[in-house]
Amino acid sequence: MKMIINELLPSNEECAGSLKNVLDALYVLNGKWKLALILSLVQSSKRFNEIQHAIPEISSKVLAKELKDLELNDFIKRSVYPTTPVSIIYEATAYSRTLKNVIGELSAWGEQHREKIKQSMRKPSVNTIGEQKV
Repeated sequence: MKMIINELLPSNEECAGSLKNVLDALYVLNGKWKLALILSLVQSSKRFNEIQHAIPEISSKVLAKELKDLELNDFIKRSVYPTTPVSIIYEATAYSRTLKNVIGELSAWGEQHREKIKQSMRKPSVNTIGEQKV
């Protein structure tokens, strides 16, 4: 590792490995809804309509696709019960709970980012001759 101003920089191999790991994670968790769905199902098992109610911005078509993707990657379990009508329950797996720290860090960063944006919006803008706009 190289050192620049008291910071260790990763070697080319370490950087390439980290990049590959991040790309793998993003490939599995890509999309706007996957982490939100996992978070919703970690809180409690739900039926399809309950998930739609919990995340009303998602369309039925997208929800169905995202649930299939999450099931294929072992983040959720789909259980079918032979009732009339058939009951289908979605629940988070133990594997999805391994994302707890990732979701926590993303939440903290999102809050920090939101505050940064709010602060930048509060700063008075300055025109080209140095006068403040009101």
